[in-house]
Amino acid sequence: MTQVDIQAEVTSPRHVAIIMDGNGRWAQRRGQPRLFGHRAGAKRVREIVRACPDLGVKYLTIFAFSTENWKRSETEVTGLMSLFRRYITKEARALVEEGVRVRFIGDRGRLDKKLIKLMNELEEMTAHNDHVNLTIALNYGGRDELARASQRMAQDIASGALQPDAVDEETITSYLDTSILPDPDLVIRTSGEMRVSNFLLWQSAYAEYDFIDTLWPDFSSEVFADVIARFSGRDRRFGTVKPAAE
Repeated sequence: MTQVDIQAEVTSPRHVAIIMDGNGRWAQRRGQPRLFGHRAGAKRVREIVRACPDLGVKYLTIFAFSTENWKRSETEVTGLMSLFRRYITKEARALVEEGVRVRFIGDRGRLDKKLIKLMNELEEMTAHNDHVNLTIALNYGGRDELARASQRMAQDIASGALQPDAVDEETITSYLDTSILPDPDLVIRTSGEMRVSNFLLWQSAYAEYDFIDTLWPDFSSEVFADVIARFSGRDRRFGTVKPAAE
């Protein structure tokens, strides 16, 4: 079956979230520093974003840098921050022209001012696009997001803007970084690791997961199409059961 055939037959996930893992190992296997792998991984993002429309994916969320990644070496962290700035600067025009709307989630407080400025500008430049919605999780952690959301909610309760007995699941969702996004239908983690790593903890309550061995720099549009095809064969019941066959 060709990729075109797969695209025509599958029921695609509307929102796909990806934990892009394996850049460092990909580089080390080639005798290169870890940043070499991160640069290769950044190039792969471009291909996957462009593949989304043909695969029926309207929303793509990628895990670029976690709240725990600050524990890595200063060299790697500094290199990643530089890479993020270059990526935004280099890709901005193409993202605008290709109708990609970009949003960033996570705590911006620890990021440098130049990077924050670039992030704000890219969000503004792409605000009217709707071909693909790309969300980049940068200095993001699911627990940190819930803590920040709880703080804002507590402040509104204290001020009288929100009544405690009005708090329900929808209320909590409205305080999250992803409040205007649909929940992910499918979460993919590359590199063979089988853990969620503090990514979209609230939002992924009913998501399907696919853990694949492919390292992120090798995650091509063809691999992406195969994962989407597997998703179409899953039975998503959201806590219900199928009626017995007559």
